[in-house]
Amino acid sequence: MDIAQVGEEILATPATSVKAGNFDSAELAAFCDALLETMLRAEGIGIAAPQVFDPRAIMYVASRPNARYPDAPEMSPLLLINPTIIAQSDQVAKEWEGCLSVPGLRGKVSRPVWADISYQDITGNRHEIKLEGFVARVFLHEYDHLIGKTWLDHIDSASDVMANDVWLKKFGQPAYKKA
Repeated sequence: MDIAQVGEEILATPATSVKAGNFDSAELAAFCDALLETMLRAEGIGIAAPQVFDPRAIMYVASRPNARYPDAPEMSPLLLINPTIIAQSDQVAKEWEGCLSVPGLRGKVSRPVWADISYQDITGNRHEIKLEGFVARVFLHEYDHLIGKTWLDHIDSASDVMANDVWLKKFGQPAYKKA
């Protein structure tokens, strides 16, 4: 699958919900498998369907250490369909983020430090979980793609944007520090 790049209309368009009759289908399973494969191939830690030109509200959160986020916590990929935010913290943290759809750049973005969310799995069953720290940041970043935003929409100042190569030279450390 091709990854949409910033400036493409799909990234500014709110996603559509997966309808009840489309759960537990071969088509949905095949799409979700391909979405995960695309994310892994690109060394992402999350991906949303609009990033591969699909308008549905589907995403993966898949934190794990890799070249872009060497200190990311390890978790199994979590598929979230039709996710919603139930509550989120008033406390925010400002950290550096990258994005498969905004290649070559990092942005320092303020996000809530936790989020309670609801989502459906591939069979349509509803779940509620609390995400914290880096995993909450990944979820909120991917959720932005479902509401037609990227991290660029959260930048306070041009000084909060940096070329990835410059960032690596300047900081020489992972994009997110463990608490």
